[in-house]
Amino acid sequence: MYLLERPGVREAMFYQRLEGGRVKCNLCHKRCVIVPGAYGACGVRYNKDGVLYTLVYGLLTAANPDPIEKKPLMHFNPGACVFSISTVGCNFYCRFCQNWVLSQSRRDRLYGEPFEPEDVVERALQLGCQGISYTYNEPTVFYEFMYDTAKLAKKHGLFNTMVTNGYMTEEAVREIGPYMDAATVDFKAGGNVEFYRKFMGVWDPTPIYSTILEMKRQGWWIEITNLVVPVYGDREEDVARLSKWIVENLGDETPFHLLRFHPDYLMSDVPPTPVQTLERLAKLAREHGLKHVYIGNVWGHPLENTYCPRCGTLVVEREGFFITKWGLREDLTCPKCGYKLNFKGRYWGSTGRRLFYI
Repeated sequence: MYLLERPGVREAMFYQRLEGGRVKCNLCHKRCVIVPGAYGACGVRYNKDGVLYTLVYGLLTAANPDPIEKKPLMHFNPGACVFSISTVGCNFYCRFCQNWVLSQSRRDRLYGEPFEPEDVVERALQLGCQGISYTYNEPTVFYEFMYDTAKLAKKHGLFNTMVTNGYMTEEAVREIGPYMDAATVDFKAGGNVEFYRKFMGVWDPTPIYSTILEMKRQGWWIEITNLVVPVYGDREEDVARLSKWIVENLGDETPFHLLRFHPDYLMSDVPPTPVQTLERLAKLAREHGLKHVYIGNVWGHPLENTYCPRCGTLVVEREGFFITKWGLREDLTCPKCGYKLNFKGRYWGSTGRRLFYI
């Protein structure tokens, strides 16, 4: 089938026409200049005769309910169910990606089931979800579908969240700003420049910080994750620098998640992150002022839980992605000392737990 006659094709947003039929894509900070008949770095945006097209509009590879804690979003509408969607493609080339089957499929390996925004919203409501999450692969690369779906979702009382590498341009953040409610921004190796260049195909990670600041200006709830890769991406100075930036720019109660690396894709020979390494870095992050530091991908660890920053009382207990004990008062204060914790939204109880044990 001719490329532009396939499902999922729409004219792209955020590009400008240049001489000779070239176009410049301004959706992510790579700002690819694409000649006719070629793709952007994401592999899902294509220049046909000076017009840039997205090839994955509504071409979904996942459409299923998740607990919001899986994103991970620990302090935003805790216990909620989110309807998660993804396509193929990514603007990064992470050698360790656990969703590489999706993220690294591109160009002549496009696939997915066609959906319209109305289908996603209807399915989310039918399943009793409270929000929609754009996740699994990088949602920036299916921006047009995310944008249309998020607008419709808000009209139906659903909130919107994304899990992103943070490389979306500020102008793209501003456009979708009124319709997005929360974002999990995923760092790797504490944002170490050499790590991004060697293992991720990203020459300069520094634009991520300006994108996060634009998200903050738009009023989004933000949580930060950092994948700790043993040997190559577990330096204390990188985690210290990132922790300090979060405190100074987002606030000391911003949830910070240190994620355990598991061998996959092109780095299957690298062992999982030692739990002791994660604990050491968590202690370091707290020493640099962060009050809510979590360890992820280690089920049953005490740092899956939330503790009162003032008195240390265990106020939210979790098992993996599920809340097993909710101890905060209705006004989100600590029952022991009255400290107001930094949560947004409401506690949705066991809604998600029922869904995912069916």
